[in-house]
Parts: sequence; structure tokens; C-alpha cells
Amino acid sequence: MSGTTKTKIDTDMRHSLLHCPAPAKLNLFLHVTGRRPDGYHLLQTVFQLIDFGDTLHFILREDSHIRRTTDVEGIPENEDLIIRAAQLLQAETFQRTGKKPGADIAIEKRLPAGGGLGGGSSDAATTLMALNSLWECGISQNELMHMGLQLGADVPFFIFGRNAFAEGIGEKLSPVDTPDAWFVVIHPNISVPTSAIFASEELTRNTEKIKMLDFPTYLTKNGFLGKNDLQSVAIKLYPPVLKAITWLDRFADARMTGSGACVFARFDSEAEADEVVSRIPGEWNGWKARGLKVHPLDEILETSGGK
Repeated sequence: MSGTTKTKIDTDMRHSLLHCPAPAKLNLFLHVTGRRPDGYHLLQTVFQLIDFGDTLHFILREDSHIRRTTDVEGIPENEDLIIRAAQLLQAETFQRTGKKPGADIAIEKRLPAGGGLGGGSSDAATTLMALNSLWECGISQNELMHMGLQLGADVPFFIFGRNAFAEGIGEKLSPVDTPDAWFVVIHPNISVPTSAIFASEELTRNTEKIKMLDFPTYLTKNGFLGKNDLQSVAIKLYPPVLKAITWLDRFADARMTGSGACVFARFDSEAEADEVVSRIPGEWNGWKARGLKVHPLDEILETSGGK
């Protein structure tokens, strides 16, 4: 994405911007390196985009109302990060222009809550990016990332729009190139609350930092996926996570993403991934996904002139 956003887009695109992807992320490794005085944990991780996620649909309204037109199980409309993101952008737009645009937002939800895939954060980021284009706000990428941080630590990454080495609470981002790969992701049909993992007394909080320049070497030495400091806590509190890791580890080095519950493994070819997916036990949901280099919404906004 460029640092600024063009404000003129095609008339039809202003009316509605459909099929807006909100892709999942995987944490190729996740280290907890410290804790701030305010209680937030300091992290190092590499975020990897994959071509599996939610899809959002936006239609502009003549009034200033912001509505979610689809139900999402377990998430009331007023608590949804999609609505909160739209309201945040609307407020900023009103401050700058005196206008309060509205929108109807529908979502096709595929990413599980409490899965460690960044579903809610990705939905919020797509909302900010798409409505910034549709409403012709002209807000820069850096400004959107700053707004997104108010909604969640992972939101800036999705607005950043490419695979990244992240530090701080996840908001300090540097682009990285990750190898082409296919991933098998398994959701063991449980939800893992992030707060439960970070609150554990058993969580390692002093992992030695690595330098971004060391990352390729780190991949080689540690079997690509490295480690996830949150995993040892999650597998004790939530045995289905351990069961899924143990099963997937038969085929490739398996790890948990984020704070769980989803686990994943990397494969060099689609055929290998397909073979593993065909064997996933019926008690779990599982799928294959291709690793992405950039956020798929980039191309849509580029085509529409909204970047």
C-alpha cells in the first residue's frame, strides 16, 4: 500500500465494494520477551498471511447509520470489531470533513473465534481499508494502522498488508519475505481465550530476543516454525490442542498459532497438503491454505482506484 490513499474511485465501486477478503494469519513463531508496566506483554513474531479467511460486503447508505446485516454467533453487533472499526473511521471522517457516511456490512464468517488466526482483527482491518476507500476519506496507511491499534494489537499488521516481523505488542512491523508454502490448519473445535493464556503463571516471559536479520538463519536452525511460547500453557489448559498438535506432527513439524486453538504445519506442495487434509479426523475442522505475500484486498483497491 502507498502512504496515502486516493479519494476518487469508480462510481459503481463507491456504491458497493463486494467480496472484500479478510485473510487469516499464522504466527510462524511467537516469543514473549517481556512485560510492560501496564501489563501488556512484549512479543516477537513473524506474521504469515494465508488465503483463507472471512469475506466482508459493504453497501453505502444515504444516512449515517452503520449496520451489520448478518448475525455472528456469540458476537453482539455493538461489540463486533467490524462495527467498532466503522464507527472509529466515521468519527475521524466527521472530524476532518463534517460528514458522517454510513454503511451496511455483511460478513461471511469462516474463521473461528478464539482460534489464534486473527479473525476479528482481520475483519476490523478490512473494514477500515474498504470504508476508507468507499467513503473517500483519504486517510493514509500509517494513520489507519494507528487507528487499528486502538481496536487490537494485530489490526495494524493486516493494514500493513504483507508478511512481517513484529515486535512490541505486535505493532512494530518490518516486512519479511517468507518461503512459498502450503499450510494445513486444524481447528480442534474449542475456543481458547487469549486472556487465559497470558494470565498463566507458567507462561515464559523472558525469551531471548532475536534480530530480524537473523530470521532466515533462525528458520533453518529451528525447522521453519520455530516455537510458540504460548503453546506450553495452552496444551495444559486445553488438551484438545495437544491432541491436534500430536496428530499433525506425524506429517510435519506442527505448532499452535497465536494463543490457540488452531494448529498448523507447513508443506512444500499442494498435493502434500491435500493428502494430510484428507486424513483429518472427523472430530476436527481442517483445511489447506496457500501462503500469501501481500494482503488480497490490495489488488481489489488497486483495481478500483481506491489505493
